[in-house]
Amino acid sequence: MCGIVAYIGGKPARELLLEGLKRLEYRGYDSAGIAVINGGLQLSKTAGRVRVLEDQLGQDDRFDGTIGLAHTRWATHGEPSDRNAHPHEDDPELGHGIAIVHNGIIENHAALKTYLMDNGHVFASDTDTEVLAHLIGHFYEGDLEASVRQALREVTGAYAIAVVCAQEPDVLVVARKGSPLMIGVGSDEYIVASDASAIVAHTNQAIELDDDTIARLTTDSFRTSTLENVTITPQMRELEVDLEQIELGSYPHYMLKEIHEQPEAIRRCLKGRVSARDGSVVLGGLNEFARELGRTRRVVFLGQGTALHAGMIASYLVEGLAKIPSRADFASEFRYRNAIIEDGTVVVAISQSGETADTHAALREASRKGAMTLGLVNVVGSTITRESDAGVYLRVGPEIGVASTKAFLGQVTASVLLATWLGRRRFLSPMEASSMLETLNTVPTLISRVLDQSDQIAEVVGKYVQRDNWLFLGRGVNYPVAMEGALKLKEISYIHAEGMPAAEMKHGPIALIDKGMPVVVVATRSSQYEKVLSNIEEVRSRGGHVIAVATEGDDSIRNICEDVFFVPDVPEVLQPLLTVVPLQILAYHAAVMRGHDVDKPRNLAKSVTVE
Repeated sequence: MCGIVAYIGGKPARELLLEGLKRLEYRGYDSAGIAVINGGLQLSKTAGRVRVLEDQLGQDDRFDGTIGLAHTRWATHGEPSDRNAHPHEDDPELGHGIAIVHNGIIENHAALKTYLMDNGHVFASDTDTEVLAHLIGHFYEGDLEASVRQALREVTGAYAIAVVCAQEPDVLVVARKGSPLMIGVGSDEYIVASDASAIVAHTNQAIELDDDTIARLTTDSFRTSTLENVTITPQMRELEVDLEQIELGSYPHYMLKEIHEQPEAIRRCLKGRVSARDGSVVLGGLNEFARELGRTRRVVFLGQGTALHAGMIASYLVEGLAKIPSRADFASEFRYRNAIIEDGTVVVAISQSGETADTHAALREASRKGAMTLGLVNVVGSTITRESDAGVYLRVGPEIGVASTKAFLGQVTASVLLATWLGRRRFLSPMEASSMLETLNTVPTLISRVLDQSDQIAEVVGKYVQRDNWLFLGRGVNYPVAMEGALKLKEISYIHAEGMPAAEMKHGPIALIDKGMPVVVVATRSSQYEKVLSNIEEVRSRGGHVIAVATEGDDSIRNICEDVFFVPDVPEVLQPLLTVVPLQILAYHAAVMRGHDVDKPRNLAKSVTVE
């Protein structure tokens, strides 16, 4: 949520900062801004996309300095506007020339603002970030690092910040608590960013800042310390992202690219982890806790949005394959509820970025209550991975599209592996596991067959795309798939859609069905297949048009549905890996036909790092 990029070194900062903003724009695109120190503080910002900022800058040589920072915003406090765009300055009357970019929320900004106004400060925006800029300026006495440290001691909330000061034109100060921030280390230069996509074009060596950590950067020095000014030595790591992975290539949108990357993404997730011959799963991240996990008595999956839907599927898998009671919960509700954590409870946090604020906070709460914590995360070195007892990396590669696709399939695949791993330590026989894992190894190829139906799916979408209300129905392990299909349609096409268990339709939502209403039903061959057929008849009798996702070879279903997308026949526990793909493609085509920006849907950001 929001993108930060900052630079100090020997290169012209402007182009590097703008390039970084473009790579980070999926994190927020309400407004954008840049500040460069070049004979004083030079600042430009505007509502709108990064390209608007780029046009506004033109060839203005005031921005030709070699130290600066930039930001692309997803609004929290204050509407998207020029004055609320970052960077923000301290009070101009003080003459310090301090500028700051900030991700996160300063929860006590109102009290701090009152204090500062009582001390003569005049504010120019509605943002909590400007309060922090003024607070740093209030404490400034010639040492930027010291004033940042003093200001942050007064702050309650989450932040990732980068700060420059015209009076110290060779110093960049950055800090974090609760929001991601990393420092790319080059040759006599540093590139600071919210994530690796803005760094990888310049260096593959990076430092992930820990919470409550400040770094002072110059071209020839680097110092990290705690808020208490205790020097610490951070760990350098090699970025696992390469430039080719984050380039759009020949695709019109990142979402479509990532939908088509799913077969290879699942292959990477499975590589070296599955031995179908003896029905075993190897998860190196769990080895240290194998004995303890073997005594698991309950599993709770936590997530938000798409990650929660993956967790719902995971709960079915753990109960079905490992025979362990399991459930999925909104992380945002779990963290504020007095959740009961019994002995033997394992809590699994699911997050693509590993930085989702609610999921991170819920994980901490579970850990405080004595649960063993695991992470199912895609981004190596992220906060959730560092604070979990153990975990499983998705290994699906970077995901740029705001609407998650390949990360969802990675989360479900990792859940299959986790459930099988737990099951083999309990009641799952080698023969059962071996048969299922053999099929799992073929899933990437089977997904490719589903992707071949894209044109057919587009034709069907064209018939219904002007309808503003859709239903998505499923049963059992495919009920969360229906939820995910509805979410995808809402996220990028702005069509109102509801996903629910097919049986729940009769308990109220059936009143919504009118003549021609599109109702998408996951109707694959499964333990509840006959029940699903009955639900389809209920929809048809009220004039709804059924779009079914069905099993290949089930030709009879054409007789009761207006349209059918077929997926290969696999065991029920693996069906979500296939049944969700036509729904992803459906949502994509609907958004394109409605003329929306698929990769940057309104009001959404890729990683929600604030409450």
